[in-house]
Formats: sequence, C-alpha cells, structure tokens
Amino acid sequence: MSDITTGSVTANGLDFGYLTAGPADGPLALLLHGFPDSPHTWRHLMPELAAAGYRPVAPFMRGYAPTSVPEDGAFQTGALAADAVALHEALGGGSDAVIVGHDWGAFTTYGAANVAPDRWRKVVAMSVPPMSVMGTAFFDYEQLKRSFYIFVFQTPLAEMALNRAFVEGLWRDWSPSDGRDHTVDVDHVMDRLATPANVEAAIGYYRAMLDPSKLIARYAAEQEAASAVGKLPVLYLHGAEDGCLGADVVEMDAVRAALPPGSRAELVADAGHFLQLDNPADVNTHILSWLR
Repeated sequence: MSDITTGSVTANGLDFGYLTAGPADGPLALLLHGFPDSPHTWRHLMPELAAAGYRPVAPFMRGYAPTSVPEDGAFQTGALAADAVALHEALGGGSDAVIVGHDWGAFTTYGAANVAPDRWRKVVAMSVPPMSVMGTAFFDYEQLKRSFYIFVFQTPLAEMALNRAFVEGLWRDWSPSDGRDHTVDVDHVMDRLATPANVEAAIGYYRAMLDPSKLIARYAAEQEAASAVGKLPVLYLHGAEDGCLGADVVEMDAVRAALPPGSRAELVADAGHFLQLDNPADVNTHILSWLR
C-alpha cells in the first residue's frame, strides 16, 4: 500500500474521497467498489495498473465515508452512473480512460459506459452480470436464500441489522470456505459506515433498487442506460465460488448474450464474491490482458 495515496475531488455535487496511485499524467482507471466494501479491495490491482502506466483512482462511493451523503437521498443506479461520469470529468479523464466496477460498482459501470461511451476505452464488470441476467437468477430458490439481506434491507430493522457481525457474516458466506481472514477488510467497511447516515446510505442503494418512489427523475437517462445493452465491449468476471450471487445461477453464455458484441465473460477459479482479493493474480491477468 506504500504507493497508494489519498485524495479528494468534488463531482456531481458531492465531495468524494479516493485512493490513487500511478503517474499523474497516465490514463485514468476508475475503480468502483460495491457492498459491503471499500476502495481498499483494489489494493492488488492498483499497483499493477500503475506499473502499466495507468492512473488508478478508487473513490469511496456516494454515502461511504469520507464521501458525502447526498442531501436528496438519491442512491439509484442512475445516480451512481452520473457520479462515475462526473468523476471522469473532475479527474481530467480522457477518451483513453478505463472503468472497472465490482458489485454495485458493476451496476455503475454498465450505466456510465452506456450513457457516455466516448469517455471510456475499456470496460470491466465483476460479480454482478447485466440486469437481464440478474432478473432470471432471482427465481432460483437457492439464490433467494443467498439474497436474504436484500429483503432485510427493505424493512425498518435494516439499520439495526447492519452492524459488524452482519458484515462479517456476509464476507464469510460470500467467500471461499477455507477460513480466509477478512478482518482487515471488514475493518475498512466499518470505517466507511462510521455514522448512522452512512449506514442508511449503504442500505439506501438496496431500497432504491426495489422502490420506484425513490427514483429521482433527473437521473432517468443514466437509470435507463444501466439496464440497456451498450456499444462498448465488456470484460465480465465472476468468482467460481461466489456465495452472494452463485455461479450456479449465472450462466456465462447468458451473460455473453446480454453484453455488447465483442465482450468476454470468464469464471475465476478459487474466488468468491470478492474475487479481486481471493485470486488477485488471475483477476489482474484477465484485466491487464483486456486493457492491452
């Protein structure tokens, strides 16, 4: 982590904190985290991108400390995609920029790449396939059990439930069952959820996903783009041992069919939901090869 530094920038009306590395004049590589997560899970990829000449920037997503909690309560996918586009602008990204998203960051990536394709040269999404594939997965009984937390987050008990023990349980369930120690990453997550407002924000992503009343009209274009088939080919990676969205319900041929022409979809062995941590060597190889 010695070559990774911190910074801040204002974009889309929010103050974003971020981690960064690499040459200041390198092509922007925007790395977007998910839940319950933080930019620190990019710590294996960032040095590799920096060595390849990129300027990786991994922001703390909206509502995750130290980034601002939006006053309008917007946590829909369209708002996240608008953030990514605004960050590209604020960070001085060019048409040679690349975008990489994991979990909620993957949803964000689809939206940002589709609504502003001229801003990105390459696109990578991980652990969450396109919306059309997600919809069919939720009809599977085993997957419904894995997705219990989404339904918990629709209830008034959600803020009480989202504590350290809950986060530890998700990391344990979603990772390969070989006793890997995720204490450091859970520490980072809990630092991001430092206040009740941050906790409510993280839950807000899921409430906006299922409650149309929480959609804000000014993000309509980005919201539509997030579920559309875009122009830019996508590299999609999924952990073969993902305990959040099981590889048994994510059919790679269906993923390829739902992505733009020229896309690739690969299962990563010995990796769960947080595949960039579980098997960084293979994930980094896939991503760097795609970027080349």
